[in-house]
Amino acid sequence: MNMRSMLTAALLLSLAACAGTSKVMLGQARAPVDPASVRIYTEVPPGSVQIAQLEAKSAVGFGTQGQTDAAVNRLKAEAAKLGANGVVLIGVGSGSSPVGLSVGGGSYGRSGGGGLGVGIPTTQKQAAGVAIFVP
Repeated sequence: MNMRSMLTAALLLSLAACAGTSKVMLGQARAPVDPASVRIYTEVPPGSVQIAQLEAKSAVGFGTQGQTDAAVNRLKAEAAKLGANGVVLIGVGSGSSPVGLSVGGGSYGRSGGGGLGVGIPTTQKQAAGVAIFVP
């Protein structure tokens, strides 16, 4: 594997590891639903039942609208797994995620060794909400 391939693989692995979701159950889960049917609310609808508090992060990037959409879609997907047909959006924000990468190499002989270090300041979008069931 050449140096460029190693750099690309290491960077992709580090970026992929940064995305995720977390949840705290507040009530009973229901049968899963289609994520496309999960609605986003800014206020709690009357008669709704809380299922879980959710947090989601986008993949690491450069603060794009696509990252915000990805974080919200992760909320919807996690809510759908719990049988929620809605998510009350609490907030969306950004967090820094320093990504570092360094590769070193060396050899015996006249050519000596070499190394490379790359630091990329990036951003992750984070979204928080409450998964709910609206009758």
